[in-house]
Amino acid sequence: MPDRAPQPVDRQLPTDEARDLISLVRDIAQREVAPKAAEEEDAGRFPRDLFTLLSEAGLLGLPYDSEYGGGDQPYEVYLQVLEELAMARLTVGLGVSVHTLASYALAAYGAKEQQAEHLPAMLGGGLLGAYCLSEPASGSDAASLRTKAVRDGDDWVITGTKAWITHGGIADFYTVMARTGEEGPRGITAFLVPGDAEGLSAAAPEKKMGMKGSPTAQVHFDGVRVSDDRRIGEEGQGFAIALSALDGGRLGIAACAIGLAQAALDEALRYATERRQFGKPIADFQGLRFMLADMATQIEAGRALYLSAARLRDAGRPFAKQAAMAKLHCTDTAMRVTTDAVQILGGYGYTADFPAERYMREAKVLQIVEGTNQIQRMVIARHLAGPEAR
Repeated sequence: MPDRAPQPVDRQLPTDEARDLISLVRDIAQREVAPKAAEEEDAGRFPRDLFTLLSEAGLLGLPYDSEYGGGDQPYEVYLQVLEELAMARLTVGLGVSVHTLASYALAAYGAKEQQAEHLPAMLGGGLLGAYCLSEPASGSDAASLRTKAVRDGDDWVITGTKAWITHGGIADFYTVMARTGEEGPRGITAFLVPGDAEGLSAAAPEKKMGMKGSPTAQVHFDGVRVSDDRRIGEEGQGFAIALSALDGGRLGIAACAIGLAQAALDEALRYATERRQFGKPIADFQGLRFMLADMATQIEAGRALYLSAARLRDAGRPFAKQAAMAKLHCTDTAMRVTTDAVQILGGYGYTADFPAERYMREAKVLQIVEGTNQIQRMVIARHLAGPEAR
């Protein structure tokens, strides 16, 4: 029944260039990403070759200035690229989002000389980035981080451990938040640390429920020495830089979540139109039709929410509240939709022969990374009702 088969997402894109870009991304996703996704996730293999290809295609610096190798694309377009990649394989979509997050501090707060020296390689030179804020004892309470950077002449010496670092151990550069002054948020500074710096090492990757192909590891800084020209922004500005980066990063997670949810819906719809029981496709049974309708509605609502926040960002307007809302809604949607997809597939949904169970396992982490959904609710409530009483 081909008229019921899943169709590509009908996107509202602002330019012909953006439409061509989405067509390119879909072609790469279908030819290079999706065919190997299940095998490589099961084996825990990170597709570094794919990220080299994405870099060559100009997809690792889309929202940044073309002067430094970026794509000059609005966030509205960049996020839809992420969604398409995550639809094919979450490890790839989320990896591009993390790389973009890691590049943000230098692109937004770096001096012109720093940007000219480092950004071309970061955005289009085949490098892969990681973002280092969380620590073993400071996740949601990021302002209490303990990693220290101590000035030594014209250098800084960084000592400490970062935790839950996507691309930890394989990244070519790390954007690192370290304490250079007083306790609390005003004593934190941002640094750009090369991945081969002496004293930098990574623990074995965490053994995770899902996203096994995306390495997540602790990163150790044992007296890592970097020159002052790798400090990003002013001393003490690091926490403000980190929060600003996370606003955009949360939109990246939201887009990836909708891509994953869309993949789960497509799989459920494909199965429901082919699987026959009692003499007809199970998609003809009202109970399943209503499930599919709810799944599709939640996905469309999430897509509209993250795009609305992206358009605020592109217009230079405040968007932190909407970014938190998008991250909250879209990742909760991904969890619901992937769970329903497993249910629609029944026993087959619980087996690794179909991707639905992998989608369900992968969806869970999206409710946790870049600020748990409980933190998102706190952020939204502060915008609505003001700070909590002390």
